[in-house]
Amino acid sequence: MTREERRAILGDAVIAHVHERVAQAPEPTDELVEELRRIMTNPAGEIPLP
Repeated sequence: MTREERRAILGDAVIAHVHERVAQAPEPTDELVEELRRIMTNPAGEIPLP
């Protein structure tokens, strides 16, 4: 789905609301970033030990 298609489906008000909510989210911890990095870089295999 392209950006334009999403905008047509959701509308500008919903997209603005999503952006506001994302801006309110706290920054992830270093530990969370590392866990997600390990998952995202090897999604189908074993998670390597740090």
